[in-house]
Amino acid sequence: MVLDKLGDSLKHTLSKIKNSLTVDRTLVEEVVKEIQKSLLSSDVNVRLVLELSKKIRDRAVSENTKGLNKKEHLITIIYEELSSFLGQGEEFTLKEDKQNRLLLVGLYGQGKTTTAAKLGHYFKKRSQKVALLSTDTWRPAAGEQLQQLGKQAEIDVYTDPQEKDPVAIYEKFKAQLEKYSLVIIDSAGRDFLNDELVEEISKLNEIAQPTDTFLVLGADVGQTAQKQAQMFKERLDINGVIITKMDGTGKGGGALSACAVVEAPVRFIGVGEKIDEFERFNSERFVSELLGMGDLEALLEKAKLALDENKAQDMQERFMSGKFDLNDMYEQLKAMKKMGSMSKLISMIPGLGGMNIDKSQLSVQEQKLKVWGYVMDSMTAYEKKHPEEIDFSRTRRIASGSGTDASDVRELLKQFKQMKKMMHMFKNPSDMEDMDMENMKNPQDMMKMMKQMGMKQKDLKKMMKGARR
Repeated sequence: MVLDKLGDSLKHTLSKIKNSLTVDRTLVEEVVKEIQKSLLSSDVNVRLVLELSKKIRDRAVSENTKGLNKKEHLITIIYEELSSFLGQGEEFTLKEDKQNRLLLVGLYGQGKTTTAAKLGHYFKKRSQKVALLSTDTWRPAAGEQLQQLGKQAEIDVYTDPQEKDPVAIYEKFKAQLEKYSLVIIDSAGRDFLNDELVEEISKLNEIAQPTDTFLVLGADVGQTAQKQAQMFKERLDINGVIITKMDGTGKGGGALSACAVVEAPVRFIGVGEKIDEFERFNSERFVSELLGMGDLEALLEKAKLALDENKAQDMQERFMSGKFDLNDMYEQLKAMKKMGSMSKLISMIPGLGGMNIDKSQLSVQEQKLKVWGYVMDSMTAYEKKHPEEIDFSRTRRIASGSGTDASDVRELLKQFKQMKKMMHMFKNPSDMEDMDMENMKNPQDMMKMMKQMGMKQKDLKKMMKGARR
């Protein structure tokens, strides 16, 4: 994934600071050089890297520690300067008491049309009445693609494949669009920014009068992203950037640093192919996650959107009372799926983000959860309600119906029993008092369950020691 290597490298740098005996000029210089190497290898602009390095070096040498020890102070400086570098400031919010019109611009292949649908879905989930308008008359089937995406997101889409003038398309649907609180306009692109494209977007901008204009950049663009951003900024009124393909193999630093050059903040990032894999960008939270410090606020927002509040409350009561069944476990799996990958979720949890958790093991566990979903899809309502009634013959029927193996069914049932035992422990804390939390040997205990998620023994011990403090 984009910036994974940068994150790993920066975490290594912080680890070096934590493990050092003293913080002196020599260590500061070593740390600065490692940060330079990390950023340059991620396609960040050289001039910006040197400016950032100077700020970190100057502050580390001359600034008062303000009550922190020297290690904490140096880590704080790195965190603050990286956050500032990526664009500090208030997160993007829609204008109140008026219709918001967001115009998306950019070159071919950057993901504008997909981004329009993702942006619409994002705000629809936040109680906005959204419409998508396709004015891309250059790319074949652009309007059709937006219609398909809009149908997937359950958002109204307006397009006219016969019309070749973007302004005429907007004028045609202008009256119908007035009933929406948010209109997202997908514009045409080109292989490069030329006078024809600038004139086309300028005319559309004049008639639509967007409240905000976002430049869409792919994370795989590299250092040419800076040139693209500068060209658009000089000739159009760009007041924000959306970075797409953050789940790909591109380095990402070019697109992120381009925003610093043109002083147009990153507003949103696309973190996957699915319609809901789209996030509001906050530099401090982004850097916090990048450095392994977690992002609890984003995690809580994901959880809130994934589960209905009343349903979540009901599920919590059932879990704590010990009355939950496979229907509840099934709802849990669906909610987790909505929230994203396990590696992404773990990176958001403070204290876990910096741990060296085996990502391949997390991938195995994700696949296992997917298989369990298939298994439960093949169960009857009675079997989900009474999993203890699932015998040998039922197991074979469920495995055959779900295209899985009988061992998968048995493993799911075993995991369900373990969950019930754990809930019993939380309900009766006295049962846990005599347990050795660092050397558990019972195969049903918490240690084994967490190890199944790919966590190493030493990481689990760190967590348990931290919890006891």
